[in-house]
Amino acid sequence: MKYLLLFIPALFFLQANAQTIIKQDQSIKQMVDEVSSQNIEANIRKLVSFKTRHTLSDTTSKTEGSGAARNWIKAEMEKYASQSGGRMTVQFDTFTQPKGERIDNPVHLKNVLAILKGADPNDTRVYIVSGHYDSRVTNVMNANAVEPGANDDASGTAVSMELARVMAKRSFPATIIFMEVVGEEQGLYGSSNVAKRAKAEKWNVDAMLNNDIVGNTHGMETDLKDNRSVRVFSEGIPSTAAGNEKQIASLIALGGENDSPSRQLARYVKETAERYVDQLDVKLIYRRDRYLRGGDHVPFLQQGFTAVRFTEMNEDFTRQHQDIRTENGVNYGDLPDFVDFNYVQKVARMNLSVLANLALAPAQPQNVGIVTSGLTNKTILKWDAPATGKKPVGYYVLMRETISPYWEKKFYVTDVTATLAYSKDNYLFAVQSVDADGHESLPVFPKPVR
Repeated sequence: MKYLLLFIPALFFLQANAQTIIKQDQSIKQMVDEVSSQNIEANIRKLVSFKTRHTLSDTTSKTEGSGAARNWIKAEMEKYASQSGGRMTVQFDTFTQPKGERIDNPVHLKNVLAILKGADPNDTRVYIVSGHYDSRVTNVMNANAVEPGANDDASGTAVSMELARVMAKRSFPATIIFMEVVGEEQGLYGSSNVAKRAKAEKWNVDAMLNNDIVGNTHGMETDLKDNRSVRVFSEGIPSTAAGNEKQIASLIALGGENDSPSRQLARYVKETAERYVDQLDVKLIYRRDRYLRGGDHVPFLQQGFTAVRFTEMNEDFTRQHQDIRTENGVNYGDLPDFVDFNYVQKVARMNLSVLANLALAPAQPQNVGIVTSGLTNKTILKWDAPATGKKPVGYYVLMRETISPYWEKKFYVTDVTATLAYSKDNYLFAVQSVDADGHESLPVFPKPVR
């Protein structure tokens, strides 16, 4: 079997000296460059102007509360949709949340979904980018305080909105949903409703990107300042494996606890985003979320979808979930003047580069496996072409040492099988589809096959 060996670029390795030139798709680069910090700032300040976006706040006022905020978001998204040639539609995802923890009475809630329909009727893939538009202060049940929520999470909402503005004018084979959800602070209720809907309606969600707290570059307690690093949280053991002894046993046997679909997405984010966004260092954090905390990607993981969370490198807890006040000479409160809008722009560009590459790429290869019919120091992989969308021109077989967090080598093949002179005992592998323009699918970790 003939194949072309590529080394993944030096941007993956702090110790690497060699530089590898990676070809950029100029249409994607143009979209990345169109992402505007001025638009992001304007949207964050507008969201703050509603005074509170608490999930239980007023929904009848035209100027204050969550009702006014969600109506404004929907109207803005509809402006973007008008530039899409009919491809983008905007809707409320409406549901009633029963009384429960952090919900004192049943409440009628609305997410905002701007759906950019894929141009290929044979491509069923869906990609979702999200931020939550609700806000809170110290008391999570206080619905009537001034609750600006500039960073948590008007920043993530502004990312989703800005991507919708830029990408609505373009066409992609797969569908992209730009989502702003409610109820995150009360219990991930908005994202849970969409995730359950996606499962029930059999959406083919290939990846979900959650942006939550992506606007601060100064950690006050530690006095660390970092405007180039962003954390990507990804789970190792899939949430769906809880209580599934067979799935856990398979992960143990294969050594695949660091190769879940979400880990593959996180690695893809790092490789792709650093290709397109200058002065960006994507930090892979190997846990589902911050310590004992959660976000809107979790309900998607629980439904079996691939999802990650993006968050700034050093959170400032004098801003997060705080009443606006001055105490012992320290200013508290999540106000827009403390958001680094150029940093949010960088995070938005990261999201766009990943979404665009995935939505333009062929779908993942199917039934990826390592042949185990005989003992050998070589590794034989085989797979099937994607079952949906355009056909790939070829595939990358990815390889890394078991101690490496990143893929180290790529072998390009045009067939649906590959035999490598590397032992499956000593290396980890995956396979991804690629088109003629270099757009790559998410990698697929192989299973043992005969």
